Amino acid sequence: MSDTANGTAGSGETPEQLRERRWVAWRGARRALWRPGFRSTVGELLTRLTDGAPDVYDLDLPVDMYGDGIVETLEERVARLLGKESAAFFPSGTMAQQVALRCWAGRTGNTTVAMHPLSHPEVHERHSLSTLGGLRTVHPTREPRMPSADEVHDLDEPFGALFLELPLREAGFVLPSWEELVAVTDAARGRDAVVHVDGARLWECATHFGRPLDEIAALADSVYVSFYKSLGGFGGAALAGPKTLVDEAKAWRHRYGGQILQQFPTALSALIGLEKELPRLPEYVAHARVVAAALREGFAGAGLPWARVHPEEPHTHQFQVWLPYEADALTLTAVLQAEETGVLLFPQVWNRGGPGLALTEVTVGAPGLEWTADDVRAAVTEFVARIPH
Repeated sequence: MSDTANGTAGSGETPEQLRERRWVAWRGARRALWRPGFRSTVGELLTRLTDGAPDVYDLDLPVDMYGDGIVETLEERVARLLGKESAAFFPSGTMAQQVALRCWAGRTGNTTVAMHPLSHPEVHERHSLSTLGGLRTVHPTREPRMPSADEVHDLDEPFGALFLELPLREAGFVLPSWEELVAVTDAARGRDAVVHVDGARLWECATHFGRPLDEIAALADSVYVSFYKSLGGFGGAALAGPKTLVDEAKAWRHRYGGQILQQFPTALSALIGLEKELPRLPEYVAHARVVAAALREGFAGAGLPWARVHPEEPHTHQFQVWLPYEADALTLTAVLQAEETGVLLFPQVWNRGGPGLALTEVTVGAPGLEWTADDVRAAVTEFVARIPH
């Protein structure tokens, strides 16, 4: 979802003024469930980098040049974690997945990609697959979940690759069961297609599946992972798979302008995330379930006519909250709560989810571990009391 608002009803502020007010409120809040790095100052990120770097890399080694050195170290680490033969660092996941899918199209001889219409390339990438890669997409289902094995098996036209986003963010960070995931990847191969996983948030899926990362990744022919969405890196991504595919992807990375002179700050931040944040993700996932239950109880106790936490038991450390109010009013309410109480329950903007409905995303990170269920319920009470009626 977007992190900008279209103005706030009744606030008398421009969208730009509201964004600035939100940032100030977020910065000033003494308590929050999540504090993403992209809301930090330059100085804070530099301090975090210099403090953590000596623990993950020899800083006396030469700086990287066009993808060697520390970038290669990061690639090797990702390949081992995912149980893949090789991996390539990319400046963005958008580039990594475009490259992966066009490489697979060349190998399969089929430029059609089966994916969910809520997948990232369909929603957030300005038709990049067709505009730049000459690819077309088909949709096995429009239901807000991963396609089933039957839907993939019965798709009425050939496709060269099945694209699976794990978890499917726009549907509520939802995941299939392990058995469903195995069945759908088997169905794709029964259609002579390869499987590519959009694993921008794959790192936190292990708890739900009850499997290690390499066992999950083994179901796919190629996997993309992000270094900033859950690991707190400055940015960047990796594409992992067979060495022949990754070697070809590196050639396309150069053509796309992704072979950058030096990337050591981003690579260092990714290594720090793998070392420090990756082991903590199961804690965040477990506590997200506590937070979600307390939110449901808090809204019920506040007497709201209708409220939803989706999924009721989160599959990862992220989930959606739906309320029966206009989005602008809820965005302003979140700001007011942070300003007046120092508690930032909903840091993300609220988006319109339908007539009189709004939704926001909730992420539970390290700061959220300090919240008890009682803390969450109390914050809900304070939030609801400030909603304009």
